Amino acid sequence: MGSTSNLNKPPRDIAGHWSAEVLEAWVKEVFLRIGCSESHAAMAAAVLLAADLKGIDSHGVARLPGYVRLWRKGRINTDPQWRWTQRMPAVAVLDADGALGLVAGQVAMEKAVAMAAQYGTAQVLVRNSNHFGIAAEHALMAAVRGMVGWAMTNASPLVAPLGSSKRLLGTNPLCYAFPPANNGLPWVLDMATSAAANGKLELAAAAGQAIPQGWASDNRGQGTTNPKVLQEGGALLPLGSTAEGGVHKGYGLGALVDLWSGLLSGASFGPWVPPFVDFLEPAKDGPGPGLGHAFGALAIEALMGLPEYQQRLDRWTQAFAEAGLVLHGMPEWEQRRIRLREGIPYTADGRRALIDLGASLDLQAP
Repeated sequence: MGSTSNLNKPPRDIAGHWSAEVLEAWVKEVFLRIGCSESHAAMAAAVLLAADLKGIDSHGVARLPGYVRLWRKGRINTDPQWRWTQRMPAVAVLDADGALGLVAGQVAMEKAVAMAAQYGTAQVLVRNSNHFGIAAEHALMAAVRGMVGWAMTNASPLVAPLGSSKRLLGTNPLCYAFPPANNGLPWVLDMATSAAANGKLELAAAAGQAIPQGWASDNRGQGTTNPKVLQEGGALLPLGSTAEGGVHKGYGLGALVDLWSGLLSGASFGPWVPPFVDFLEPAKDGPGPGLGHAFGALAIEALMGLPEYQQRLDRWTQAFAEAGLVLHGMPEWEQRRIRLREGIPYTADGRRALIDLGASLDLQAP
């Protein structure tokens, strides 16, 4: 889990393109094969395809074998029974019963949006969940309904705060999505609180390329450009990378996400978060079940009329556009437009991974 930024993404050798429709149908079939209901399979497939369409290849279909691997290990429940706790009207906690985070995130945000429509703002925290894909796909559920939406999650303990070689935090992404103004596109900030997400290292390793300095450190706490450093005991670095670059801020943001989504929800947190990566095993003494997420929604109408909001956002947007700046989320929307037309690119290795996955489930690859 992590940033949706396309910056510093290593180039890949493209072998061909899938149509989004064909690929989404195939991914849905994979989720059906492992026991998901029709609605949950469709929901999970849509979240993964949203990442690929926006060019966030590290969090799309490339993650599918990981979900199947965790299911085979008994760590994902494809037939969850939702258990809700609600002590106050606009705050709820969902025990996801080991569900796919892709699904639990959608269910939780739907609840947050419904409560915010009644109370103006609401939050839903989730425990006992798993990897939830890109945060933006959950936060946008609020933005398209005239609300500011936010989503965050803790993640595999792969990040070592500067000054420590111990992996204590995850990439712990957070996202805020604002309703669209007159350009019709929501403003979306979706970012890891580490300098880079683990998926970017995986893409670099698959391409045989070095990673930039500042993304990771080795098991002695020294900077490295080795994309396989995590498997060798190294760690990702918090956003900022160095003391001079403000790494304490990235460390603080990662800790904030962990406290909010993990500690407050009743899930595991810090170094006890159950890992998604295949080279780590879950800790045996975790403080709570599964991963933790946090979702929220704020109705614009609770603050001002929607036309006034749109006028103010238009003015804000114009000021930044006139300064030559790219607005957050816009590269992803543009990539989505292109990929809907041209298809989703894949590498030979990426297709081979899906062929192998399909074969293990008696399913022909797309």
